[in-house]
Amino acid sequence: MSPYKSVLFFFLSLISTQVYSQYTDVINSNRPGTSRSAFSVGTNVAQFEVGPYILSEKRTPTIANEVSGFGIDFAARYGLLLEELEINVEGTYQNDTKTFTSNLSAEEKRSNFKFVAIGAKYLVFDPYKNAEEDKPNLYSWKANRQFKWKSLIPAVSVYLGANYDTKTNPYTAPGIEGFSPKIMIATQNNFAGGWVFVMNLIKDRIGTDQSDFQYILTLTHSFNPKWVIFGETQGIQSDFYADNLFRFGGAYLWGKDFQLDTALTFNTKDTPSVFSVNFGASYRLDFHKDNDKEVDNGTSAEAEGQRRSNRKGKNKSKKNKKDQDSDNTIKKRKKDDIDFDDN
Repeated sequence: MSPYKSVLFFFLSLISTQVYSQYTDVINSNRPGTSRSAFSVGTNVAQFEVGPYILSEKRTPTIANEVSGFGIDFAARYGLLLEELEINVEGTYQNDTKTFTSNLSAEEKRSNFKFVAIGAKYLVFDPYKNAEEDKPNLYSWKANRQFKWKSLIPAVSVYLGANYDTKTNPYTAPGIEGFSPKIMIATQNNFAGGWVFVMNLIKDRIGTDQSDFQYILTLTHSFNPKWVIFGETQGIQSDFYADNLFRFGGAYLWGKDFQLDTALTFNTKDTPSVFSVNFGASYRLDFHKDNDKEVDNGTSAEAEGQRRSNRKGKNKSKKNKKDQDSDNTIKKRKKDDIDFDDN
């Protein structure tokens, strides 16, 4: 069996496993970092994520050169058929000018897709599904922020896709052309107090002269339902390019279907040194039907409100019945008194 068929067989085997998913009432974006969440967007949800950026790179050893320009990261995600399944198209387009400062300032203008990939992500394990002990305590803020050992068990998803590279692309190794496989494992831990940790392990352009291995570690913290900050490190290793990148930034939830974000990216070496700034946005079209949503496990505020309303209704009914019984008793006593006087 060829390696490609083995990867496909492994992916399809995971799909046949009984797993669960999590649909969120607000947008679930991968931005502003570059890591991918373990969770899908949900069935019948179309989501778009874009992030224009400006960059500056400088290489100082040997032949010095500088790169300055702009680009845009983009992704389109859609929840298809199953809650756990998401298909997506993502990539980066860049337009820049490479200046050779040691050669009379000769310039080379470049533009192309640094990468374009299409694939599918599937959630194979969700430890947060139907966990009674994970229900939020609606009466204790402190209890909801206590550390839980079970939170060390991550949600896990797998990704299988393919890159497409055009011939004579200035951002890839010579000879890279056409489709090449891409696989990824994504994990996610949701800790108390608004902390989320995401890890991606990626093998890119498998079988080519630029077969990258990447890891991405992202730590996110939400101060409140609107604001979030993050820190991220990304390692890239291949014969064509190697780097360690660091990112910091934040995001603002403008509405339940719209998010704005910004981030800085830099590294600590000079072959080349990297610095970029991006501003991004995420928007979703939510066609997730009520009958498609997960059954409410009773942890939502709406569910608690309904329970309280039901309790009030029951208490009111009991009170009305009690009052009615009391009135009937009084009437009966009056009737008995009248009957006695008549005799």
